[in-house]
Amino acid sequence: MVSSKQKRVWRYVEAGDVLKLKAYLRRHAGVAVNFHRGKRRRSPLHAACSLGDDAAVRLLLASGADVLLRDRKGDTPLHVAARKALTDGRRAFEDLVVPLQASCPEAMDAANTAGVTPHDMLRWMRNKQPVANRRPKSEADPEKEWMEKLFGECEDEFFETFGQYDADDFLPVDEDEEDFGDWADLIRKEYYDKKHAEAQRLASSCSGGKKRKSRKEREEEAQASKELHEKLRREHEQYLARAARKQEETRQGKKRRYDERCAATFQPDSSASSTKLTYKDIPWPAPRGTVQEMLEVMLHGADRKDVAVFRKLLKRQQTLWHPDRFAQRCGARLEDKDRQRILDTVTALSQELNRMAQNLRE
Repeated sequence: MVSSKQKRVWRYVEAGDVLKLKAYLRRHAGVAVNFHRGKRRRSPLHAACSLGDDAAVRLLLASGADVLLRDRKGDTPLHVAARKALTDGRRAFEDLVVPLQASCPEAMDAANTAGVTPHDMLRWMRNKQPVANRRPKSEADPEKEWMEKLFGECEDEFFETFGQYDADDFLPVDEDEEDFGDWADLIRKEYYDKKHAEAQRLASSCSGGKKRKSRKEREEEAQASKELHEKLRREHEQYLARAARKQEETRQGKKRRYDERCAATFQPDSSASSTKLTYKDIPWPAPRGTVQEMLEVMLHGADRKDVAVFRKLLKRQQTLWHPDRFAQRCGARLEDKDRQRILDTVTALSQELNRMAQNLRE
């Protein structure tokens, strides 16, 4: 069971508020920072690594955070940091991987459920040579270049698709569902297994004296390489198709949940119409999102080319979030400790909706 103090630690890490986190950990030196939160079963150290927050990582390590703690997929924080280094480069490596490795060297060889270690992932990063150090095009390894291009495109697509949405709050968890990390780890593992097998065959042939490959053997190797490329291409396309479907399901789920919560909270005859409302009880379209992300949820599915229909939907949302009308409906029910924060967010939403309506008239 996560305590209220641990929830506060998680909130500061998730918000990237390092100053408050530092002050809170100093005041509550005994608070345990090794706990799981959410359906992904991530620890605060996992979250800090995912956000690339090196200051939070160092604070948590100083407070006794366990680098070997695993999430639902078997990843340690060092797996998350290594994946961050793969996408963000050397800066993320120095900020995240180095302090984690220094704190717990054995974590480099801890395998996740896919059998991949942080060491495997970082070895892939080292294999990506800078442009200035690459071999001439005529000597380059076409298979390696193709793999690098595949991972680059896949990672870019992933972060474009899921960078600002988190489906865990709106979709059921499928324990067998394969996410991006699983897919990338599987591809890396297959690539390294193939390279290891090739190295073993080469060593075996060298031990028995140099032997020139026959034409048939060369053709078989070329065919095997072609089949591997084709398999990876198909899997890449299938992953992108799944990502697109999941993105749409996530958005639809957020919109459906938003509409249901609005009906339950704002209708006068609602059974909850007399209960006190904290900030988290307000049916925000995206509870942890920005105003723009909230607008994307509440207006999802609207055809903006059909100006008349879109204006009608916009008007309905303007009425719903108008500060005066919101105060009439819910003002007496707001908890005092959250009142100002709620009203400020409602005002920000209303102003942005008014701006969009004004742009339609121009």
